[in-house]
Amino acid sequence: MATEGKVIRCRAAVAWEAGKPLVMEEVEVAPPKSGEVRLKIAATGICHTDSYTLSGSDPEGVFPVVLGHEGAGIVESIGEGVTKFQKGDTVIPLYIPQCGKSLFHFMGCSTFSEYTVVAEISLAKVDHMAPLDKVCLLGCGITTGYGAAVNTAKVEAGSTCAVFGLGALGLAAIMGCQAAGAARIIGVDLNPDKFKTAQEFGATEVVNPKDHSRPIQEVLVEMTDGGVDYSFECVGNVAIMRAALEACHKGWGTSVIIGVAAAGQEISTRPFQLVTGRTWKGTAFGGYKSVESVPKLVEEYMKKKLKVDEFVTHTLPFEKITEGFDLMHAGKCIRVVLQF
Repeated sequence: MATEGKVIRCRAAVAWEAGKPLVMEEVEVAPPKSGEVRLKIAATGICHTDSYTLSGSDPEGVFPVVLGHEGAGIVESIGEGVTKFQKGDTVIPLYIPQCGKSLFHFMGCSTFSEYTVVAEISLAKVDHMAPLDKVCLLGCGITTGYGAAVNTAKVEAGSTCAVFGLGALGLAAIMGCQAAGAARIIGVDLNPDKFKTAQEFGATEVVNPKDHSRPIQEVLVEMTDGGVDYSFECVGNVAIMRAALEACHKGWGTSVIIGVAAAGQEISTRPFQLVTGRTWKGTAFGGYKSVESVPKLVEEYMKKKLKVDEFVTHTLPFEKITEGFDLMHAGKCIRVVLQF
């Protein structure tokens, strides 16, 4: 049945209010307006940012909303004036925010829906042979962590790095450090179950703060004869952000914050840590220009130069989205991918 120009009724996981479970509803997705594209979502990852907004911690969170921002799909129809895309293109939505529907859009994507409408500038066209249930993850987590190392920190060959938090973001940061030629990559996590995977992704050593009576930054400074060259905070915990900075070598150490902390929290350290030459940085989407860079990352993946499959530990049907969130909260997955 031809759907172009018509309202599509489809399933979506709706967050009606903060702190309440997602509800599978039938929603109406309007045809794309000028400059917009409507796509059929094939697969979407579940990211901590979705959970962060759902919990009510996000000061910019609005409800009711269709969450999800780590997806991939096929163009179903295009709006007036759209020239970069055509029906049938394989695409990854990019989270450039845009609102204005009766159900609020999330980060310009709203991938927890069988169909969604996004702005033309919020899409990257990728290789039509790419498996959508894998490359959807390049819409956020992998790209952010990997880019934090290669673009934001600009990790140098032969350097020493520490990655705090060994979830999807941390593993991607480790992968970026390895790609940049780091000599030592130290993974830090309270959960020893994550250590084997971290080493498979490129960590040369792993440390559990619970095994030490001293602050972890002191342990790392001793291990590395003065501190690491680069550190990455991939948890979203302000105490760990401080530890990551203070684990850096004075004079040139750089620490990058990747994790999203809860609303209202603030970072702190003694000014001495900075005036002795350390640099504290943040990163957004790993410093990539999304429309240009995501297709190139998909190419790298297709040439087996970039791990993506290894991040997907669970694949579930869309209707089991709540089970996917439970797996994430229990720390039992790297990434859950929902298939439509």
